[in-house]
Amino acid sequence: MIEVREAAQRSCTREEGRTTWHSFSFGAHYDPRNVGFARLAAHNDERLPPGTGYADHPHADVEVVSWVVSGSLRHASTVGSGVLGPGSVQRLSAGSGVVHSEVDDQTAGGTRFVQAWVRPDESDLDPSWVHEPVDLGEGWTCVADGRGAGLVPIAARGASLHVADLADGQRLELPDLPRLHAFVVAGLRAEQEGRDEPDRSAGVMLGERRLVDGDVARLLDEGGRSVTGVGSAQLVVWGFDAP
Repeated sequence: MIEVREAAQRSCTREEGRTTWHSFSFGAHYDPRNVGFARLAAHNDERLPPGTGYADHPHADVEVVSWVVSGSLRHASTVGSGVLGPGSVQRLSAGSGVVHSEVDDQTAGGTRFVQAWVRPDESDLDPSWVHEPVDLGEGWTCVADGRGAGLVPIAARGASLHVADLADGQRLELPDLPRLHAFVVAGLRAEQEGRDEPDRSAGVMLGERRLVDGDVARLLDEGGRSVTGVGSAQLVVWGFDAP
């Protein structure tokens, strides 16, 4: 089964200059038919104008995984701090409790990042933070994984995050996992040049369906599916081998 949710179907929160597009129910936005997917409790497309972001706030018992699309994200927490550039991944294991902040590092054009909240295997773990720059090569790069196969570990066995850049006409088979949440980022060149104007003509083809920036495809037991790039696009895919 394949369910496509277009970018325009997402709910949106605008606060203190920030714009957040939610793939699932979040905060004041509640849809009982759309409260998560597999172990994903949240999946947010964050846009931070220069100097804006999230001041100190708490988390507990969640794996917070962020992929930086463009700009520069400054993270500070009780378990580690740093600045992440485009093509970087970070994982904050909130565990028994952590306080952190995330702000744009005064980047011209601001910062865009995609953040997921993943339900961990166990509660009350020791909090920790790790981040890595990622060199995307040909095909998929596993940037986070619950079994230690990715660049950063997450405390959720059977969950993994895969990222790939697709050139125009490039065909790529999706990760071979029974549950996939595939998010499209298109118009990367505009993003990296500081123009918050995704190319609506770019994206990927999934079968006969064209997916553009901000669209999501949720796949259940659709092994062997492939996508084809249309213009400059990136796929950010969460995979799960259990509900």
